[in-house]
Amino acid sequence: MTDDALSVTFAALADPTRRAILARLADGEASVTELAAPFTMSLPAVSKHLKVLERAGLITRGRSAQWRPCRLDAGPLADVADWVGRYQQFWDGSFDRLDDHLRQIQEGHTDDRPT
Repeated sequence: MTDDALSVTFAALADPTRRAILARLADGEASVTELAAPFTMSLPAVSKHLKVLERAGLITRGRSAQWRPCRLDAGPLADVADWVGRYQQFWDGSFDRLDDHLRQIQEGHTDDRPT
């Protein structure tokens, strides 16, 4: 397994709990307790998820007296979007070919029928 940034980001995003935490942080900063509220897991378990997200660069943790707010850092998500975007031309071509094929079927003729 490679240790490049994109692989680390995808590994962090692979877990639905971590994706839910990121979705919550998209609304604004939150404490660990606030982030843990919707889950049926312990605070230490949520903290482990936060460490994974922090290592991937997807969140940052601040310090304000006793409160350590977590914040979303969407930079690595932009890298994921760029990587996925490279395949846009492939998908566009595939969908265009599918549209053409379906149009031919609806019109009653396909390339594999004898003429």
